[in-house]
Amino acid sequence: MPKPALILAVLLLTGAAEIARAQPVEVTTLAAPDAFSTPGRDTGLPATLWRGASVVTAKTVLPLLASKPLTPAGRQLARRVLATGASGPEGAGTDPALMAARASALSAVGDPQAAATLLARAPGLDRSPDLARAAAELALLAGDDARACAVAEDLSSGRDETYWLRLRAYCQAVGGKTAQAQLTFELAQAQARDPIYGRLMAAKLAGAGDPGPASLRNGLDFALSRSLGLDLAAAKSAPAVAAALAGGAPQPLTFDQATFPPDTAIQGMAMALRLGDKAGGETMAQLLAGLVEMAGSADPKTAARGKAASLMLLMLNAPFAPAVRGSLPDLGVPQGKAPLVRDLALDDAAGQKAIGETALLALWTSAEAGPAGPAMGDRIRIIRALHLVGLDADARAFALEGLLALK
Repeated sequence: MPKPALILAVLLLTGAAEIARAQPVEVTTLAAPDAFSTPGRDTGLPATLWRGASVVTAKTVLPLLASKPLTPAGRQLARRVLATGASGPEGAGTDPALMAARASALSAVGDPQAAATLLARAPGLDRSPDLARAAAELALLAGDDARACAVAEDLSSGRDETYWLRLRAYCQAVGGKTAQAQLTFELAQAQARDPIYGRLMAAKLAGAGDPGPASLRNGLDFALSRSLGLDLAAAKSAPAVAAALAGGAPQPLTFDQATFPPDTAIQGMAMALRLGDKAGGETMAQLLAGLVEMAGSADPKTAARGKAASLMLLMLNAPFAPAVRGSLPDLGVPQGKAPLVRDLALDDAAGQKAIGETALLALWTSAEAGPAGPAMGDRIRIIRALHLVGLDADARAFALEGLLALK
C-alpha cells in the first residue's frame, strides 16, 4: 500500500497540473521597433521625447541635417535628440528611408559611432537601398572599403541604381578587377554623368595621370580621393565628411571666455551660462540689471548688444512675470528670417512640451541659416522654446553662441 506521504505528493502534483491547464496563458505582443526606438547612445533624454511630434517634420528636417552645416550648438542638439532611443512620432513605423535619414544626419552632425550602432541593428539592410547606402557611406568615411563593398555586394534591391554602379566600379578597381571596373564605370557614367566622379575614377582605373583636386562631397568621393593620395585638406567638405575627418567621439561644447565681447555685463552673462544651474537666481537678476542698463547706452552698438543679450537671458527664464513682459518692447531686436508659420509651429510645440518636435523645428531654422547660425531674432525664439521644453543645456549653448556673435 502506498505511503501517505507519497499519496499526498501525487495528489499535489496532479492538482497543480490541473490548475496549470485551467489557467489561460497571457501573451504580450511587443511593439515592433520603429525608426527612432533604437538608441545610438545614452543621452539622458526621456522615452517620451517624440510624443506629439510630427513625422512630416522629421522627414523634412533629417535630410537637411545630413546636407547642411550647423553651428556647434546646433550639432550638439541634433546629436542628443537623434541618438536617443525613444518611440518615434506617430506614423514613423519601420520606414527604412527614415531610419537611413536618421543615421545619415547623426553622422553628419558628428556622431558616426551612434550612426553605426543604429545601422548595425537596422533590419533589412540587404533589402533597402536607403539603409544600405547610409551604411556604405559610413564605412567609406571610416576608411573601411571592405565593409562598404560587402554592403554593395549583399544588396538585393536597387542594385542598378547609379550610386551602386559607381560604388561597384570602385570596389572592382580596388579588388584589382580593372576590366570589370571599366565596364561598370562606363555604365554608371552613361546612366548619369558626373564629371567629378568621372575624373577621379578614370585616374583610379588608369593608375596614372592628373586626377585633379580632391573631392569631399560624400563618402565615395572621399574614398577615391584618399586612395589617389590627393590633398584632402585643400577640398571643401560636406558635413558628413567633415565630421569623419574630425574623428573621435563628440565632445561637450566649451567656450573660451576671452572670445566674448569685452563688456562687463556680457562677460558676466557668459560665465554664468557656462556655470549653468550653479549660477543662482540672484546672480542672474544682477546680470539682467546690468544688461538692461547697457541696453540704454547712448552708443548704438553697445545698446544693440545689451538688448540682444538681455533678451537671450530673459528667454532662459520664461515664462515672464507681468512687469518683465511689459518691459520687453524696450528691448527690440531685428526680426528673424524664419517663416512666420514655422515660428508659430515652434511656439506651439514648446507650449505643448513636445520636446522632439521643438528640437526639430529649431534645427530646421538653424540648418537653413548655415554655419553663421540663426539670425538674432530666430535665436532668441529658439532659446525660449528649448528652455520651455526642458532642453536647458542646449538653450544655454545657443545663448552663448549668440553672445559670441555680438559685435
